[in-house]
Amino acid sequence: MRVVIVSDTHIPKRAKRLPSALIRGLERADAILHAGDWVDEAVIEELEAYAPVYGVAGNCDPPELRRRLGERRIVRLGGYRIGLVHGEGRKGTTLERAFAAFAGEPLHLLVFGHTHLPYKGRHGNTLVFNPGSPTDRRRSPRFSYGVALLGKRGIRVRHVWFSSRE
Repeated sequence: MRVVIVSDTHIPKRAKRLPSALIRGLERADAILHAGDWVDEAVIEELEAYAPVYGVAGNCDPPELRRRLGERRIVRLGGYRIGLVHGEGRKGTTLERAFAAFAGEPLHLLVFGHTHLPYKGRHGNTLVFNPGSPTDRRRSPRFSYGVALLGKRGIRVRHVWFSSRE
């Protein structure tokens, strides 16, 4: 199963539309995870044209979107438990807050956003991943999103890098 992982799209504030590099990845997706800061609810419908979408709200999302999506969720895909959270709060503690959101709940993969900074690591038995942002790279040299391959022998996750948000 091929899962595209995205966060912090901030449309239309950071870009008018999803970047073409991301669209190419979405065309091959079996599922899409979004870790918040959509900003415009229309992004959900745009992503749903490619594959089923599972998402949470972020701190820049409007109240109606926060009510619709919630702030955390566990998604079961391909036999794996995937935690999804945005992770907003005090600077420098995003990863800790992401873990705290799922305290005591076993996860195979924890996906978070908010920082716009790509991250991949392992903490105990949990793979941890921040896809970065496809529209607002902040201190990262390039824009990014993620791809997770969920198979019988585990989860493989990687970043997809690109230089233009067009």
